Amino acid sequence: MPAPTDPQPDLTRSTRLKEVVDELLDSYPKDPRTQHIDATFLPSRDEAIRIIELLRKIVFPGFFDRRRITSDNVRFHIGELLAEVDEVLYEQVRQSLRYGQNEKFAGTEHAEPCDEKHIDCDVVAREKTDAMLGYLPDLRHAISLDVQAAFDGDPAAKGTDEAVFCYPGIDAIFTHRVAHKLCTLGVPMLPRIMSEYAHNETGVDIHPGATIGESFFIDHATGVVIGETVVIGKRVKVYQGVTLGALSTKGGQSWRGKRRHPTIEDDVTIYAGATILGGDTVIGARSTIAGSVFVTTSVPPDHTVVADLPTPKVKARRGANKPTVEQDLGGGI
Repeated sequence: MPAPTDPQPDLTRSTRLKEVVDELLDSYPKDPRTQHIDATFLPSRDEAIRIIELLRKIVFPGFFDRRRITSDNVRFHIGELLAEVDEVLYEQVRQSLRYGQNEKFAGTEHAEPCDEKHIDCDVVAREKTDAMLGYLPDLRHAISLDVQAAFDGDPAAKGTDEAVFCYPGIDAIFTHRVAHKLCTLGVPMLPRIMSEYAHNETGVDIHPGATIGESFFIDHATGVVIGETVVIGKRVKVYQGVTLGALSTKGGQSWRGKRRHPTIEDDVTIYAGATILGGDTVIGARSTIAGSVFVTTSVPPDHTVVADLPTPKVKARRGANKPTVEQDLGGGI
């Protein structure tokens, strides 16, 4: 008979699972910043995304639906979508309001925690949800102007349908207009979840607090950053890599609630890679900001800002067969 062999270890399952579980459970109460165990009220990222996608179908009927939308079924279809978004949105606004209330008073002697029976939050959540639903016709008008601006501003576009289907800038501004409305209604957390979803999907980072006028177009979209207190006028066009940011945030939370981002007036064009910083910085109407410039002071209307780039100098050296190029180190902005 062959000699018995030792049983082979099971390598498909770690032998350290129980040990790691114990260590993780021990770590959770030590750092409340990274856990929400036993939290009763917390908005859901998945449901926030669901709201955006439902609203997208309502605002762009026939574009993102699985079935063909016709004049005969559109009323039923939109009614069905509205009923669904009303239910989901109300619950997420309700959760967000309770979350915000509980966070506001957490750890203070004036703690006034919300619970399931806190009717005031429910009444306010209903009011804010109804206000958001009532905004949808205005949202459709606003996004239609953004779509037209994308088509008008890009000769590569074959039609407005292409802008709706294919342009990440349209996705970003659509989500922003939803998130901004919720932000102005005073709904905590939920708008920021939505804006970060758009950021992940498009590469465009727009804080929901930013105010953006009609006919806004982000060409190519990637890498654009628009801060919380930015104010943008009508018919503004920006290219990839543009930053509208704060001049300094070394003070951290001491800057909360203060104006720290620029104002961009009507009909301004900002080319790729430009950085415009500061709450006192105003870019005047009809101005143009060239690519890769760094702007921290205001620009009057009808001006063009360009970088004062180094100028190549050609010098002939004795004994050389041909001139060499030396770089002028002067220049600035």
